[in-house]
Amino acid sequence: MITVAALSPSLDLTYTLDRYQLGRMHRTPEPVAVAGGKALNMARAARAMGAEVVVVALLGGTTGARVAALAAAEGLPLVEVPSGAETRTCVSVAAADTGELTEIYEDTRAVGPEVLERFAAALAERLGARPGWLSISGRGPAGSADAVAALVRLGRSAGAKVAVDTHGESLPGAAAAGPALVKVNRGEAAELLGRPASSDLAELAVEIRARTGAVVVLTDGTAGAVAVGASGPVRVAPPAQRGRFPVGSGDAFLGGLLAALDRGQELVAAVRSGTGCAVANALVPGQGHFDRALAERIATQTSLSERRSASSSP
Repeated sequence: MITVAALSPSLDLTYTLDRYQLGRMHRTPEPVAVAGGKALNMARAARAMGAEVVVVALLGGTTGARVAALAAAEGLPLVEVPSGAETRTCVSVAAADTGELTEIYEDTRAVGPEVLERFAAALAERLGARPGWLSISGRGPAGSADAVAALVRLGRSAGAKVAVDTHGESLPGAAAAGPALVKVNRGEAAELLGRPASSDLAELAVEIRARTGAVVVLTDGTAGAVAVGASGPVRVAPPAQRGRFPVGSGDAFLGGLLAALDRGQELVAAVRSGTGCAVANALVPGQGHFDRALAERIATQTSLSERRSASSSP
């Protein structure tokens, strides 16, 4: 079972254009709209891969109501915690002529401490009845740098295995709070360690594992990924297939990864599953709305190199 904490959900809109020109007016069909943000994208991917998922989400205003309605329409279990602030909207524009993606994301809005307390209480209630994984993706509301770390500590106290995928000011505290799994991208890992972004990805992963004791998975876009568990680094080769819609692929990776770990699979198999989900996600608009059979087929075709010295279970 996977419980998902969504402190910064969003309404995600993807517009597809035949051609995009800066400074020009464009007409396009209705966008693909999903209940989004990193946590909801991750939850959707995990559910697509067969995991039992429930999301506790901080939502507010008419946009928050639309996000809740979209989640309900697709059958994604969601516990709404009123935020008192309008939920943000994030827009992606995919141009067919160049293959480029333009993204415009609203920042998170500040909420009062009483809101975060209500959120923590709602999450603790679910964790008390749902052993398994707690997944925390994205940052907290503006001005709450410790919010993610506080949820890591809450999850651990409830007996959950905690996975974090955060960035910016939220990442150092979250990594230091003792998660079981850290999944970030190359740039975020380098920033956490104060190292150049050009550093060897496996070296970054090994150093984060040494600091945290966690299983560490670092994604690197179309260049592949690295995972480090008890047996040392596992390198994921660049995927053969590339898609026009990479938004949410890192979240889909985590969803597939955790769904596999939740089923009791070893880290190597879970990394294959995550890679399949990430690639399948990029092939279609709408984060997390990929075909499971395609994701599983890509997973079996994923090329890995590993150095094993012990069980790779996290």
